[in-house]
Amino acid sequence: MEQISNFFLDYYEGATTFDIVLEATVFIFGIASVYFSKKENILVYPTGLVATIITVYLLFKAEYYGDMMMNFYYSVMSIYGWINWARKKDGTPLLPISRTNKKEKIIGFGLFVLTMLVTFGVYKAFGREIETANYIDIFTSGIFFTAMWYMAIKKLENWTLWIFADLITVPLYAYRGLGVLALQYIIFTVMAVQGYLVWKRNIGSHVDS
Repeated sequence: MEQISNFFLDYYEGATTFDIVLEATVFIFGIASVYFSKKENILVYPTGLVATIITVYLLFKAEYYGDMMMNFYYSVMSIYGWINWARKKDGTPLLPISRTNKKEKIIGFGLFVLTMLVTFGVYKAFGREIETANYIDIFTSGIFFTAMWYMAIKKLENWTLWIFADLITVPLYAYRGLGVLALQYIIFTVMAVQGYLVWKRNIGSHVDS
């Protein structure tokens, strides 16, 4: 029991109260954002923006530049998704849940590759030595960004990508000693599975969010 407790608390030994409060805020708003996305509720974006903007600061401070860049992308994509989900005609949302077509799959793959290249460039620009964990970070960054775009255009496949990348991220954060973040991604994985099942049932629907 003590080892488990240390796993979650050791990381915070040198942390300031301010940073701990910020991380708690990210934890709460991050989970709220996934909850709202599962419900196809537009609040996914304002709650997500709170979490990602704070996370950019925290990850920059911790020198996890790949993750930092990813959360910066999330912030930009959240604004795009917010605008896209808010579009209505005669009071009815214009964007239904659907599956990706061939063109969107190609674009998604292009975003995946481009994001990995940009994230790699960020590490190099900051003069960081790229270790195995960083390459995993670069890989998951590409998946997460593509998932974010698919969510912004309400494609079912966004959940498949979230689940895959979340499962990789859990042991990555555990390896780094970031127990709370590892726990958060376990919760994200469970909620992403639920989100996939809900969206699959609602393909073709317009939810007034």
